[in-house]
Amino acid sequence: MGLHPPFNVDYPPMATNSNMPDQKLGQVPALMKALQEDRRWLLRHLDEGHWSAFRLDLAALERELGQLLEFCETQVESG
Repeated sequence: MGLHPPFNVDYPPMATNSNMPDQKLGQVPALMKALQEDRRWLLRHLDEGHWSAFRLDLAALERELGQLLEFCETQVESG
């Protein structure tokens, strides 16, 4: 199946204030929204039976993308 990173680990806060210019920081919500839309598209196509040979791997990718987006939302909300 593959390796799965431990998502229950406490990661250090993202250094967005010092390493990312305000212009790019403002693009983060739009990027996250686009990734959520891509995730929904992937899930819909998996549910419709597309790519049956890769279903398990793509479903794992979809779940990991969801976890990543939840982590990013938490980081953005906490500043």
